[in-house]
Amino acid sequence: MFPYLKEAGKAHFQDRHMKKANELLVPWDGKHAGHIGLLGVPLSKSSISHSGASFAPQTIRQVLSFFSTYAIESRIDLADVMITDYGDIVMHPTDIVESQKRIAETVEQIVSIHPESLWIVLGGDHSVTYPVVSGWKKQKGKIGIIQFDAHHDLRNLEDGGPTNGTPFRRLIEAGVIDGSRLVQIGLRDFSNSRAYTEYGKRCGVTMYTIEEVHRLGIQAIIEASMQTLSDVDAVYVSVDMDVLDQAFAPGCPAIGPGGMDSRTLFQAISMLARYNKVQAMDIVEIDPTIDFRQMTSRLAAWVILQFLKEKKRLS
Repeated sequence: MFPYLKEAGKAHFQDRHMKKANELLVPWDGKHAGHIGLLGVPLSKSSISHSGASFAPQTIRQVLSFFSTYAIESRIDLADVMITDYGDIVMHPTDIVESQKRIAETVEQIVSIHPESLWIVLGGDHSVTYPVVSGWKKQKGKIGIIQFDAHHDLRNLEDGGPTNGTPFRRLIEAGVIDGSRLVQIGLRDFSNSRAYTEYGKRCGVTMYTIEEVHRLGIQAIIEASMQTLSDVDAVYVSVDMDVLDQAFAPGCPAIGPGGMDSRTLFQAISMLARYNKVQAMDIVEIDPTIDFRQMTSRLAAWVILQFLKEKKRLS
């Protein structure tokens, strides 16, 4: 009856010749699903530092609307790609361990129903990687992880429990992964301790500092990383956005100078997506409450689109 009246919050300009990336998201109906699944894990109470990363899943979904589905360089259009949005896992208001248990159980259940899907997981702080990988692995056999991060995240659990500084130590000590099948890229000066570097080396973790990224080049490092993981059945990519320099990602709780530039991260994700073994990715450590003009969330959205673009190129 009223052609210019829209539902609250939906009175937006629409261009008939341009599809926006957020339109690729289709809510899960409890039965049918596409080849790509998206899951929000809004947990940040386990963060060592102040963090509102629990707000990131919805913010990243929202900022996808700032981008179209068309990649002009490759002439690939994602317009026909369907991303099944499974929504967000409900966190316990006070119990971190219970929240992490819910994450592991939910991921295991969903992946068991759709074992062939590619998974994009939106944190949350980095503590979510432990329960997500624990649940995901049960359908995947032998797995490897490539971690983009300024930090090892191999802290002990005695001093603070299962925080966002411990996920990869927990994965190793629980036997979910072997340390030799963990590759860390982008580690920075003055962001770690000698004790955790030595612990990682004892466990066989492969480590690339940000200076090695500059010296060797990201292409050589990604190729070497996938060779390191050549004996696994599936690879999980974990993107802690604080791997980026603070100039690119001001919305990370643990920002710092001397980090990776966004173009290098995009190149790395694009290369990894070309491998069929790479079957899941999480994006963590974005706090929209301290971000500037959603810069960091927009980078996360771009990481997703780069990943999907190269997966479509494979198909």
